[in-house]
Amino acid sequence: MNNPNDIQSSAIAAFRALHQSGCFVLPNPWDVGSAVYLRHLGFKALATTSAGFAFSKGLPDSVSAVPRDLMLGHISDLVEATPLPVNADFQNGYADEPESVSTNVGLCIATGVAGLSIEDATGDSTTPLYEFELAVERIKAARAAIDDSGIPVVLTARCEAWLVGQADPVRVALERLVAFAEAGADCLYAPGVREPDEIAAIVKAVSPKPVNVLVSAPNPALSVSRLTDLGVRRISVGSALARVAWGAFMRAAQSVNETGSFEAFAGAASFSELNDVMLNRS
Repeated sequence: MNNPNDIQSSAIAAFRALHQSGCFVLPNPWDVGSAVYLRHLGFKALATTSAGFAFSKGLPDSVSAVPRDLMLGHISDLVEATPLPVNADFQNGYADEPESVSTNVGLCIATGVAGLSIEDATGDSTTPLYEFELAVERIKAARAAIDDSGIPVVLTARCEAWLVGQADPVRVALERLVAFAEAGADCLYAPGVREPDEIAAIVKAVSPKPVNVLVSAPNPALSVSRLTDLGVRRISVGSALARVAWGAFMRAAQSVNETGSFEAFAGAASFSELNDVMLNRS
C-alpha cells in the first residue's frame, strides 16, 4: 500500500516542476467526478474552486457560508480522487489573524495537497482588503506553517484588488504581490487582471517567481500561447468549468419546464463514455 506521505511528496515534486518553465493550465474541478474526467483528458495538475464547490452544496461563495472543515473535507476528496497534484483554493485561510492562518494552513497541508493559496480579501465590503502590513504578515504566517511542517507545498499568494473593485488595482496588486513574494510566496496571483500589459508588469515585478493568471471568460487576448509569451507560468479557470456545467443544466431544465419537450437532452454527454471513464479511473 502506498504511503500517503510518499504520494504527497511525489505530487509536490511534480507540481513544483510544472512551475519551473513554460506555461500550464491548472483546471478547477468542483467535485470528484469532474476531477477524474480532467485527469482522463491529460491535465497535469488540478485546483479546487471555492465557488464551484459552494454552488454544488447550494451555498454562496463566501468563507462565512462554507465552513473551514467542510472545505477541508472537499479538498481531501479531490486529493484522493486522482494521483495528480492538487492546489487548494484556501480563500483567506479561514482566519484574519496570522496565528490562526498558520494553524489552518497546517490543516490544509494535512489533506495531502501539493499547493494552496491565501488571499488578501477580508470578505467585508467596508474594508475589502486586509491592511497592507497585516496582509503581508498573513503570508509570512502561511510560509512559516509550511516550513514548520517539513512538507514543501507550493504557496500561492493572491491579491484580490480587481475582484473587490479597488480604484487603482494595478498599483495595489504590484505593491502587494512584490511584498508577498518577499514574504515567502512561491507563486503570485491577481485574479481579475485581463490586460496583457498589466499581466506583463506583474510578471516582471515578481520575477523570477511564477505568476498565475485567471481566465474565467472568453478573451481572445488571453490564449494559452499569448499568456506563455507574456511569461505567465500557470493559468487557472476558477469557477468557469463549473459554471459551464451549470449553464447547460439550467438551459436544459428551463427548456423542459417551459416547453414540455426534452429536445435539450440532445446535447447530453454520453452515458457510456462517462461510465467508462469512471470505471477505469485507477
